[in-house]
Amino acid sequence: MDSSTIMMIAEGTWATLYMTLVSTLMGYVLGLPFGIILAVTDKNGIRPNAFVYKILDFIANLIRSIPFLILLILVIPLTRLIVGKSYGSGATIVPLVIAAAPFIARMVESSLKEVDKGVIEAAQSMGAGNFTIIWKVLLGEARTSLLVGVTIAIGTILGYSAMAGIVGGGGLGDIAIRYGYYRREEDIMIVTIVILVVLVQILQGLGMLLSKKLDRRQS
Repeated sequence: MDSSTIMMIAEGTWATLYMTLVSTLMGYVLGLPFGIILAVTDKNGIRPNAFVYKILDFIANLIRSIPFLILLILVIPLTRLIVGKSYGSGATIVPLVIAAAPFIARMVESSLKEVDKGVIEAAQSMGAGNFTIIWKVLLGEARTSLLVGVTIAIGTILGYSAMAGIVGGGGLGDIAIRYGYYRREEDIMIVTIVILVVLVQILQGLGMLLSKKLDRRQS
């Protein structure tokens, strides 16, 4: 490969990281409160509310049931409205966040439901309010599981970002489709796949390492 190809792959790697990390961050801005509300309003939550839970449950299931490539096409009008265009790494963040938020919400809900009910009941018996229980008990006790969820989310979103390459989403996926598939340049295809695998391993490895360090059971 010549220097221009190497530079293109380097830029594609940066674009993929940018899309993945920004989408993960924004996905958690939406998905974390979404998941907390699901856990709190569940029939076994600290403040059950069947109406709210069923609405949010339906929204999460609806979005998660749509394959990402179809979702990518469905939200093109919204992407154009927000970003001004429907292609490139910046535009791909919009469908990535929409796809990631309910996925993250479900992982957050699952993590919070794993918290020992005895700890919650102890906090309630000491007069702790709902906000205190959510912040100090639920999120505090579930922090290791939540961090593991972050690593899973990053890997999933990175995979979604690569799929976006099929419609000009930018990044390594776009390079793999344009050069590796359409132009039959197999060396570029192999390099992009290797880089994607390495990125997933590094990001997930860092996340798991951090979660182990924060795990109270290992301290």
